[in-house]
Amino acid sequence: MTYSLNWDLDPIYPGGIESPEFADKLLLLAQQITDLKNNVAEYEKQTDHAFTVFAKLVNDNQVIFSGLRTAALFVNALSAADYTNPAYRPYQTKVSELGVAYQASLNAFAKLLTTFSDTEFKQALAEETVAPVAFYLNELRTQADRLLDDQTEELLNTLALDGLKAWSEHYDTISAGLTMTYTDENGKQQSLSAGQALNRIDDYPDNDTRAEIMHQYEKMWGSAENLAADTLNHLAGARLTEQKAHGYNDFLEEPLELNRMSRATLDTMWQVVDDNKDMFKPYFERKAQLLGLEKIGWQDQSAPITKLGDYEPTTNTYDEAAAFIIKNFGKYSPKMAAFAQHAFENQWIEAENRQGKTPGAWMESVPDIHESRIITTFTGSVNDSATIAHEVGHGFHTSVLTDLPVWRDSYAMNVAETASTFAEMLIADANVQTAKSDAEKVVLLDAKMTNPIAMFLNIHARFLFEKSFYEERENGFVPASRLNELMDHAQKAAFGGILDERHPHFWASKLHFYIDDVPFYNFPYTFGYLFSQGIYAWAQTQDDFEAAYISLLRDTANMTTEELAKKHLGVDLTEPDFWQAGADLVKKDIDEFLRLSEQFI
Repeated sequence: MTYSLNWDLDPIYPGGIESPEFADKLLLLAQQITDLKNNVAEYEKQTDHAFTVFAKLVNDNQVIFSGLRTAALFVNALSAADYTNPAYRPYQTKVSELGVAYQASLNAFAKLLTTFSDTEFKQALAEETVAPVAFYLNELRTQADRLLDDQTEELLNTLALDGLKAWSEHYDTISAGLTMTYTDENGKQQSLSAGQALNRIDDYPDNDTRAEIMHQYEKMWGSAENLAADTLNHLAGARLTEQKAHGYNDFLEEPLELNRMSRATLDTMWQVVDDNKDMFKPYFERKAQLLGLEKIGWQDQSAPITKLGDYEPTTNTYDEAAAFIIKNFGKYSPKMAAFAQHAFENQWIEAENRQGKTPGAWMESVPDIHESRIITTFTGSVNDSATIAHEVGHGFHTSVLTDLPVWRDSYAMNVAETASTFAEMLIADANVQTAKSDAEKVVLLDAKMTNPIAMFLNIHARFLFEKSFYEERENGFVPASRLNELMDHAQKAAFGGILDERHPHFWASKLHFYIDDVPFYNFPYTFGYLFSQGIYAWAQTQDDFEAAYISLLRDTANMTTEELAKKHLGVDLTEPDFWQAGADLVKKDIDEFLRLSEQFI
């Protein structure tokens, strides 16, 4: 085997959670945060602003910002790979406490920016080391208007450790403690963790067994529904309280601000999604026929087609998946290919299929050493290669920013999902193009459809649920039974009647609803998917795609979403044309799937 299935965290801090270097880093961060607080207070006393001193404050902020992200990644990576081990929780708490302390200093720094006259602020931004992060500083200055007095802000941030953040972590505890059993097609009892069960639902080939896993999965989360409902309600309640304190008019204003996008853009995107959901009905009707199903259940959304004509399903080894990703990245960008190869060779990816790992997949940057780390679970399926490509795409995005100040790496989630989804799309398309027969092409087109199904239907259901939940949560506690009703209604609306059996406990099983630092952790995925569709079409027209693409990525933390699209793609995101073009590409794949698969009915 060429590439390891396990990541190497020692280049960050050697020796695991008890690493002396990690302990020293935590002590250093504490001292740096204290020094920053004192230096900001001292600067505030000056009547004549010294902008070289101000530039040092900007740099000191970024050093701490980078160090905290690196420390947090280290602990979270250890925990994610050993999900049920409680040894990491005290260290996660310590890093969180340092984050709260830094937030107090950052708030003081943001308020300092409001004491500058417009002329002085312009002079400050003209400093050589400050100019590259002018956009971020302008945001800080604007956001400072929402801040309360220092003592209240410090209290809110401290309370978050046992409030918003605590409830998010409590969900991890609930999820880590859940297991389920099912009977497979050979009559054998199998045991799965919550994370393993989710993977099995997505890729299990036998219809009856897949339905059985789904039934037991729904039952498992039903047994934890009251704990999950308490957690979700208290997390949302804490968020609503903080938003109200900071002057937000409604619960969508903050996530839109964090994603640097307008409500007009969001509304236009969802309208186009809603207008195009009917194109999936003939696809699912055909898929049901090919799978030998009379109806489509939640578990069948991404069910693999394994029996079609003379097609024989195959699985890839991890090495084969890596080689395929590297090769096909290289067709669009040699730098993307080189980055992917470097990530595989240097063990930046944790991909082993085992119990005890966190569900899902993610990438986090390690800014102190200009690296990334990725966690996923590799089973050999076609979709696994696309998932790895997605996360490596995130890493590539970060890698093209490493020569810039760290505040230029602070891009929003919606554009973060653009690079990753674009990378995933390259691999999904490459899979289809390798087909040696119509049967194989149908199977691979079906696998490719997993992404648009998620972005147009599944994630739309998440958004509709979360919106209705927050509307009701503003008026009081929403019990588990009502959460089930809201989720079922959202799935009916988003899927347009496609699903005969739904997943009412999806609100409990989906980690994204319980993430504390990004409210409404759903619509950025659909944005990123459709935005990347536009980039993919745009790529076909570029003589030097790689340079143009990297130029776009380097601007992602330096302007609003609408400005980014206008500058690099020449499009208006508040108009439906751009979004419809992405939907049309999906329709093209559906039409091809229907045309090729007709012979197998």
